[in-house]
Amino acid sequence: MVTMSRPVVRLVGQGIRYATKLRGGGSAFPGLVMEKLHPDFVAEELAKLPRGVVVVSGTNGKTTTTKMVVQLLEAQGLKVFTNRTGSNFVRGVAAALLGEMNLAGKLDADIAVLELDEAHAVHFVRKVKPNYALLLNVLRDQLDRFGEIDTTRRMLATVAGATTGTVVLNREDPRIRSLAENIQPGTQVSYFGLSEKLRSLFPSDDDLRTSPEGTDRADAGLLAPELPAASVLLKDFKGTDATFDLAGQELAGTINLYGVYNIFNAAAAMALTREVMGDALNETKLLAELEHIAPAFGRGETLTVNGQTLQLLLVKNPSGFRLSLASADAKDYATMITINDAYADGRDVSWLWDVDFHSLTQGGVTMVSGVRAYDMALRLQHDDVYVENINENLEEALATFIAKSDGRPMRIFCTYTAMLAIRKELAKITDVEEI
Repeated sequence: MVTMSRPVVRLVGQGIRYATKLRGGGSAFPGLVMEKLHPDFVAEELAKLPRGVVVVSGTNGKTTTTKMVVQLLEAQGLKVFTNRTGSNFVRGVAAALLGEMNLAGKLDADIAVLELDEAHAVHFVRKVKPNYALLLNVLRDQLDRFGEIDTTRRMLATVAGATTGTVVLNREDPRIRSLAENIQPGTQVSYFGLSEKLRSLFPSDDDLRTSPEGTDRADAGLLAPELPAASVLLKDFKGTDATFDLAGQELAGTINLYGVYNIFNAAAAMALTREVMGDALNETKLLAELEHIAPAFGRGETLTVNGQTLQLLLVKNPSGFRLSLASADAKDYATMITINDAYADGRDVSWLWDVDFHSLTQGGVTMVSGVRAYDMALRLQHDDVYVENINENLEEALATFIAKSDGRPMRIFCTYTAMLAIRKELAKITDVEEI
């Protein structure tokens, strides 16, 4: 048996990645090769970074928040390595490393910011102890994959417990807030949060199940918990204009992202950036960069089709769908909903019955598609939402939807595999960013 040196193994991995990219293949395959040939590759390379590793995890908002953190840190002058393809397995990180290193094996970066799926984050932190962790939320998402919601909380507790520097937590989510109990001695904890005025707009999973839709916690007879102070607080917003409190200093900025939830994600990204930069933080650049952040693919991504805007909105659970619906007036858009039930989407789509679709009664839904199109149409019927067309064939459905949009801006709510398929079809008729 021939044993290859580590530099040779890396060059083999880089060669495979280059060949795979040329053929349009999956981005994680070269990482799988490195896992087999050099299991410690990721840990060894990331250990060389002077400012260490940031892990971003949670049920919702990982991709967009990671993108924000990367751009905010780059605006502060740091060179950032990240898994830009969104492949959040360890092998995905390995593949991304192969793509960013030069032929001499040098990675030109100060810090790594990595989006990691909750389950895969557990495997990652066994190999790599992150210096920072940003933990966003725990919602009932894809429970057939991860089991009950407290299982997801335990996964994130493992991440928090493995972090050596600072853990940044969402103080508004009780399960995330409680992760402070799992942090090791010597590791710091920081929080991002909401003003009391905004809290009812961002319900935790428990709020969705104990309070009527749109009812304030106090009105429902629930005592608000005493919350820790937040390093960054989202005080108020109107449209794309937002006001933040940074440790007692009020700052206003513009966030050009679709969805009220992304403004809260911005508070999370700012809180993490503050911890990394410390006293060297340039607050002027922090606010200025927010205005230049574009949506991550499928997360409010805006394309142009036949002279009109088309937004792709990834939906995975009741809270995310609810906030997406609340972000714009339905009568102003032609609307399509596409629901699949592949493994990456979550096999169980019963969560759709926990979403209030009454806001769609004003404009109706032009098209419902996907593997579970008829399940979705039935759900809409129960909320008295008019559905104009149903077609399980996504290619046909998309063409019909665009033709029937009548010159209105379009938006498509879609599960993960549906979003990928829709982007592939749209790439035939308009410019779509490669992922």
